[in-house]
Amino acid sequence: MEQRIGSSSQPLEGAGFDPAFVPGLTSPAAGQPEDAKPEVTSSPTKAESQSEPEPEVPAEPAADDATEEEDETPEGPVFEASDRRAKIVADHRGVRLRLDEEACEFRWDEIGAVETEIPRFGKRYTVTVHTPDRRWYPIEIEATARSRFKEWDEQLDAVLDAYFEEDTEPMETD
Repeated sequence: MEQRIGSSSQPLEGAGFDPAFVPGLTSPAAGQPEDAKPEVTSSPTKAESQSEPEPEVPAEPAADDATEEEDETPEGPVFEASDRRAKIVADHRGVRLRLDEEACEFRWDEIGAVETEIPRFGKRYTVTVHTPDRRWYPIEIEATARSRFKEWDEQLDAVLDAYFEEDTEPMETD
């Protein structure tokens, strides 16, 4: 009679046990794999070091860099709130949310509504971005004091008034 040592069941696979099972759910690993060997560079030989160095030509900034710099200087109101984990920025480009290493960005034409919620107790200010395809993206920012909530609401309202254009048509309900 044959006997097996250990469990006879096969390990389970799937998204419930391994988030990497779903493509696109986890970000690719940054850097080199652990088993990769570092590159070995050799020092220049005596003949190479005695040759004349090439003159350095200053590189001109690319056109894309110039437009990014222009985008970084908003002309209108800006709302920014952050704590140790989360950050929200709303300006002329749209709304950007960040929580730890995850981030998302919404242009103004991609936003259906922006909702804020002030808790009855506690210091967590919640901002929820709703998209026209009925998805929502909430983020909570911990305030240093409850008095910041009124200030944040006023700043966010100013940004929404300046950049967000509401459709006059009501959303369809199924």
